[in-house]
Amino acid sequence: MSAKVFTAGRATGHSSAIPAWRRRIEERIAKARALIGRLICFRSGNNRPRIVRTVRKAFAGTNVSLSQPDITQKLTERIDDLKQRIAAWGKRIRRYTERSTRFNQNRLFQSDQKRLYESLERPMVSGTGPAPNQADTVAFWRGLWSEPVNHSEGPWTEVVASHCAGITPMDPVIITPDDVAEAVRRAPNWKKSGA
Repeated sequence: MSAKVFTAGRATGHSSAIPAWRRRIEERIAKARALIGRLICFRSGNNRPRIVRTVRKAFAGTNVSLSQPDITQKLTERIDDLKQRIAAWGKRIRRYTERSTRFNQNRLFQSDQKRLYESLERPMVSGTGPAPNQADTVAFWRGLWSEPVNHSEGPWTEVVASHCAGITPMDPVIITPDDVAEAVRRAPNWKKSGA
């Protein structure tokens, strides 16, 4: 006796973080880039059978034959067309990604504001390598900020200084810990700094 086992979810079986629409557009971009490379090879004089076959496929359905005298111009036009399509597909990916991010953030704002603000404050993971040595980092910044630098003071600085001489300076603002505590006291608990 045999029984069919149904799995939940889609039948494709792909469980990837990259959405299907993005994968499809990136595949189109990769194919177009490969075609551009082969068209450029043919234009530069590479007449291998595989390259010629690819060029014929690229011009299939048009009245362009490879023996025409203006084939170089036709190749350049086709390459430019493909480059414009790649740029448009890249902009489409960017547009769709921004829209998806906006949608998800709006939905998260409606349901759980605390989690939204935590995700916005969390830094994006940019590097996977080891962290820099603390002594090297301190030495680098100390070399930038601690050593005096001689600037060439041009005559324009004197003009600016004379224009600013008549401006009265602002009274210094002193912020006390009591001022900060008073301002933070009215905020919700999860919006306080360090929480």
